[in-house]
Amino acid sequence: MSDAQHNSPALTGKRLAAMALAALGVVYGDIGTSPLYAVKEVFAGNHPIAVNEANIYGSLSLFFWALIIIVSIKYVMFIMRADNRGEGGIMALIALALRDAQGKPRQTRLIMVVGVLGAAMFYGDGMVTPAISVLSAVEGLEIATPLLKPFVIPLTLIVLFALFYVQRHGTAVVGAAFGPVMLLWFSVLAALGVHNVLAHPGIFHALNPLYGIEFLLANKATALMAMGNVVLAVTGAEALYADMGHFGRKPISRAWFGFVLPALVLNYFGQGALILAEPEAAKNPFFLSAPEWALYPLVGLATLATVIASQAVISGAFSVTRQAMQLGFVPRMEVQHTSDKEAGQIYVPAVNWGLMVAVMILVLGFRSSNNLAAAYGIAVTGDMVITSILATVVVARVWKWGWWRAMALFSCFLVIELIFLAANILKIPDGGWFPLVAGVAIFVLMTTWKRGRQLLAERLAGERLELSMFLASLAVSMPTRVAGTAVFLNTDPNGVPHAMLHNLMHNKVLHERVVLVSVQFFDVPYVPEIDRLEVHPFRENFWSVIVQYGFKDDPDIPAALARCADSGLEFNALDTSYFIGRETLIPRLNSDMAFWREKLFVAMFRNAGSATAYFKIPSNRVVELGTQVVL
Repeated sequence: MSDAQHNSPALTGKRLAAMALAALGVVYGDIGTSPLYAVKEVFAGNHPIAVNEANIYGSLSLFFWALIIIVSIKYVMFIMRADNRGEGGIMALIALALRDAQGKPRQTRLIMVVGVLGAAMFYGDGMVTPAISVLSAVEGLEIATPLLKPFVIPLTLIVLFALFYVQRHGTAVVGAAFGPVMLLWFSVLAALGVHNVLAHPGIFHALNPLYGIEFLLANKATALMAMGNVVLAVTGAEALYADMGHFGRKPISRAWFGFVLPALVLNYFGQGALILAEPEAAKNPFFLSAPEWALYPLVGLATLATVIASQAVISGAFSVTRQAMQLGFVPRMEVQHTSDKEAGQIYVPAVNWGLMVAVMILVLGFRSSNNLAAAYGIAVTGDMVITSILATVVVARVWKWGWWRAMALFSCFLVIELIFLAANILKIPDGGWFPLVAGVAIFVLMTTWKRGRQLLAERLAGERLELSMFLASLAVSMPTRVAGTAVFLNTDPNGVPHAMLHNLMHNKVLHERVVLVSVQFFDVPYVPEIDRLEVHPFRENFWSVIVQYGFKDDPDIPAALARCADSGLEFNALDTSYFIGRETLIPRLNSDMAFWREKLFVAMFRNAGSATAYFKIPSNRVVELGTQVVL
């Protein structure tokens, strides 16, 4: 559904309220669970600041204005307007930025590198979010009774395993409960905040930005470290943009300004009021702000909320992986659809189990939410900085604002985000190295795959035979034709597929009807069905079919070919064979790519999913023909 559809005049009243409620469950889980650990990390983390009135007012002021400037102004008011046919997220932003860079190789390459780095940081964030969220919720048991402390890590691992295990069943059934649970969660956040604020209403003086400025000036030695903790309040802001395609801009912004932002501000200020009254509460102000009788139910609700927050991140990782696959940045992987109604509800087994292993290693390695907080900020701030850079390009070129106006706007955000990033760089020795190493590793894998595919295409193009010349040669010497239809996947619509040349070389025959299918992916989310196919008949009963997909479309070759009947090309499934080339790659020294990257690409290529499964081709109708390619 496009953004225009989401924001149409019909989207009012009950429909808008329902969409806003659904957005609560999917979009705001991550940022909504930040109160569990954000304030605690400031006053009781690995680098705590002194608990006094000036520091409490100053840090709360920074929390509030970070939510206003980064989330409300940057994301809700500006970034969410940079949609690619209604879709958001880092891949959509890359696609928008690339539109203006067509025909400019250096600019294209730079945008690609920056965008892929942002996607890699997203994965780094996706590893830390479930670990810190669930662990910080289960740690509430320690507040109830220290006797339960030995059970915190095992219980966290059990909850996380259950979360990743159920992914294969899809989120459709569970997702229906997400909205109401998060509605309850934010209501509880607001109620806890009001309960504590009523005792110290003067805490709202912290809304004045001067308190934040004075705090930074008075604590020059620790100010940067404190800013690294403040960023924890805005983790999850990327989800507003990434999930825009599911709900549209209006429901997400209404939910933010009407409910989420007030609830978060009340809770943060409530925690500050509690610490002001009871400085010892700084060790875990969120759970200590609740009455003793409500502690166990609150731990249960917090655990459920963090599971929902983690679910949104995991689903986002599936979505980004599929988009990156369509755009050629990652190898083909198995993608399972878990809903007959929602195309966006998918399950990617390799990503799911890989994330689970990484998350559990984080929990076992860091063992507390305080330690994990050090690992959290750097991936988030890196992603925010990259989003601002790409958005500057989009606003300057696509929106036609010009460079000066675009840079004037986003430099305001970049200054703050670069301070956040600098603050989190200081956390690298304490654990910030993990998402950084993970992000760099994913960046190397994605760029190696993209460059390797280009190199392979260049090698195959060197052996390319023009289709027109081949058809002309058939008129002179026609090989034996056999009954049936042969479908050859063809990367170049004007060339002859290598699989067909090998079949002709070894079997000395051609089928009575030959269909050359070229699949093209575009940097738009969806290609309209009316534009899906181009069918061109050639002589000698040869046909060319070009199938076009967007980066969120679901490739299905048999389904696409079934639509060719409207163009006079009908298929009998039992009379059709699919021929697919399978290359064996051989790395060599002094190539266009470093030898170690060639070896890495060959390993990725060897383990990539098959074209048969990816394009949903019946495996019992497939013939694979191998060839060796020296890179």
